[in-house]
Formats: sequence, C-alpha cells, structure tokens
Amino acid sequence: MDWLTENFWLAWLGIALVLAAVEAATVDFVFIMFAGGALAGAVAAGLGASFPVQVVVAVATGILLLFTVRPIVKRQFMDGEVDHQIGASSLVGRSARVLQAVTDSDGRIKLAGETWSARLAAGATSTVGPGEEVRVIAIHGATAIVAPAPTSDVQ
Repeated sequence: MDWLTENFWLAWLGIALVLAAVEAATVDFVFIMFAGGALAGAVAAGLGASFPVQVVVAVATGILLLFTVRPIVKRQFMDGEVDHQIGASSLVGRSARVLQAVTDSDGRIKLAGETWSARLAAGATSTVGPGEEVRVIAIHGATAIVAPAPTSDVQ
C-alpha cells in the first residue's frame, strides 16, 4: 500500500484512461474533459501534492474544461447546420445535360458524369430535348426527377 500512496499519479492516469475509453463509446465530449481533470490530478500527485489537493485540482480542471473547452469542441464536431448529404441525395439541386429527350415517363440525362434515367416533374408539360439543361428536383431510386432549367435573359 505504501507503493500506491507514493505513486498515486498512476491511479489518476488509470482513471484518465478509463474515462477516455468511456468517451470513445459515448462521443459527447464530457468524459474526455474529466479525463483531462484526472490528468491534472496525476500531475499534482507527481509534484507531491496531498490527496485532497489532487482531488480539488482534478475536479476544478475537469469542470473548467467542461464549461470552456467542450462548447468549442462540440461546435466544431457536431455542427448540425452543415448538410452532409452523400450519395444520390447530394445530386438534388444540381444541373444536368439531356442526352435523350426527357418526357413525363422517360428520358436520359448526364448527371455528375454518369448517365441517369430521368423523367419530368409533375406539372411540366413540355418535352426537354437533347442538349438542353435541366435541374434535378428529386431522386427516386435510379431515376432523376427533373425540371427544365430556367433560362437567363442576359443582354
């Protein structure tokens, strides 16, 4: 037991590792802040502070990290306003070039370097001919739902 009291920094280090492992499972940036507090307790123990001082240093550092660093880290990693769409859903809103006339039931377009089957969105009455530009409104399976791209009047 004398060895543990002389090397209590190892106990703090063990606590920090356990808290880091819990953080890896939760990913909420709470336990990692307390792991930082445990590391501060390990430093205090290594410098020869008494156990009550080690606890105060660990708790104070953990709480300080929790209220100062965590909001910054959480904002960086958990940004909910950024649209992280991948796959076909990321193609909605893009423009495409018509390869084969697009009607309300059939057609082919070149979208993001690939050939897609396409059809006009409900309410579109005209056919879009080859070479014209369309805008992707939705993706249903392997079919792009498109609308004619608005023409710009630049003179």
